[in-house]
Amino acid sequence: MFSKTVEYALRAVVHLAYEAPQGRTTEQISDATQVKPAYLSKVLQALSRAGIVKSQRGVGGGITLARRPDELTILEVVNAVDPIQRIKTCPLGLKTHGVRLCPLHRRMDDALATVEAAFGGTTLAEVLAEPTRSPPLCEVGTERARAS
Repeated sequence: MFSKTVEYALRAVVHLAYEAPQGRTTEQISDATQVKPAYLSKVLQALSRAGIVKSQRGVGGGITLARRPDELTILEVVNAVDPIQRIKTCPLGLKTHGVRLCPLHRRMDDALATVEAAFGGTTLAEVLAEPTRSPPLCEVGTERARAS
């Protein structure tokens, strides 16, 4: 249901949240998230355009989150790289349906609305704080993840 791009973006922001406030290079993020550097660069550019990450050149620089994890929803990350496409009109273009979705497409849109609401109501901080035996990126992640 979700693209690899969404998965990679979420991995990157989780890693950056773990490492905050330290900046990370694309290569460091790539190593931790197991995403190829060239693809990761494109994902990070989209996240930067959306104001989710920022980069600073030079000593002590790197890529960091532009906002605190408690201010950043999972939906914002998803929509920055591959927005959820709600069904507003008949996907088949049937004139008799128009904006009155058939039962199948209405249920599909309802499912998308549920996902959108769940992600919109979940911050990155909540995901990181959730008690679990499997912290995100635990096998390749950060000192914080290894300590969990």
